[in-house]
Amino acid sequence: MHRSNTATATASPLPRTGPLNTVPLPGLAGPLSATGGRSVLEGAFALLNAVQQDGGAGVTTLASACGLPKTTAYRLLDQLVELGAVERSAGRYRIGPGMFRLGHGWQPYPGLRSVAQRPLRRLAAATGMTVALAVLHQGQTLVLDRTTVADSLRPPDDRQTWPWYTAAGKVLVAWAQPGLPLGPLPRNWPAEAGLIRECGAAYDREEVLEGVCCAAVPVYAADGVPVAALSVLTDPDHRLERLADTARRAASAITAELGRRDG
Repeated sequence: MHRSNTATATASPLPRTGPLNTVPLPGLAGPLSATGGRSVLEGAFALLNAVQQDGGAGVTTLASACGLPKTTAYRLLDQLVELGAVERSAGRYRIGPGMFRLGHGWQPYPGLRSVAQRPLRRLAAATGMTVALAVLHQGQTLVLDRTTVADSLRPPDDRQTWPWYTAAGKVLVAWAQPGLPLGPLPRNWPAEAGLIRECGAAYDREEVLEGVCCAAVPVYAADGVPVAALSVLTDPDHRLERLADTARRAASAITAELGRRDG
């Protein structure tokens, strides 16, 4: 495990991200059977995914995004509203409090979210920036928690899922086992990943969002394998290497607490 502060890692040019597209799920084009439990569940989860990505859309848009008949989509959305998984206002839908509570119960690593809360707040206060804790999930960067301070730079939306080539994602991919669903990697990625492992940090210099830069460092489990990444968002005028040094102290506090719990 290398944590030298002497090297820096920069990403290969990759297309900046835009709104995520919901891909219609196969096998959901026709009416769902009342007895086909799996099909009903697939339809409901497809709608939840579409609502999450297109928060504020109407039933016609959601049905089209999922490849569902409009009547089926309306019936499933009505049931999701009754369960508190979805909220409806003026004919438009967004994720409801039931999904919020369930989602916050998910733990990619035992105790990670709880032990990270205080270091996240301290890091945000120390840097005056937005800071985030993220993991790699299904080949994408998944933001578990985000902490901001007044007047800090924030991403243009509160999206939880981002491409893998964010600074946080690159940190985790650099240590990950082969076979992740990442798509074609930049030609120089093996060298870049080695540099990330050597310096213990990765940087995003407006490669994902224009005007937004990021420094990210790993959070380690007791076995020395990164289980999450801690990142600091800033504008192009700040030195990312200096922010990475500050973030390392917060990440070390989380790592140490995870080690005590595992011990």
